[in-house]
Amino acid sequence: MINEVALNYILLFVLLELYEISWQKAPSIMGMLIRMHKYYSKNIFLFLVMQPTFYFAIGFAMLSEYSISAMGLLFLKTADIATKILLMEQVFIKRKLTQDLSLILLAPINNFLPYMGLVIYPILIYLSIS
Repeated sequence: MINEVALNYILLFVLLELYEISWQKAPSIMGMLIRMHKYYSKNIFLFLVMQPTFYFAIGFAMLSEYSISAMGLLFLKTADIATKILLMEQVFIKRKLTQDLSLILLAPINNFLPYMGLVIYPILIYLSIS
């Protein structure tokens, strides 16, 4: 049975993740990048502040005494943000895209994709606490 502490962390994370999904969600990866770039182009720090699950992951890793699952969560969130920044730099600043990357970015994404974090990350949180 899930304990109350784990449930509180999971619920907090889900709320923060839903916030991120709400401002990033789009029918394609390019659409997501366009939405994110609106904030990134104003100020990178604004973009980073709008990623509260990243800060949650940092704090949670410390609170769980750097458990393997918590470090996995932090690694995934860090890789996610780094990938978004690299793609925005490639698309909007360098403006160098291969045809294959262009096709991938413009292809419609499954409606489930933005919500994958709501499945994967709570499992890591639960494993860190139990």
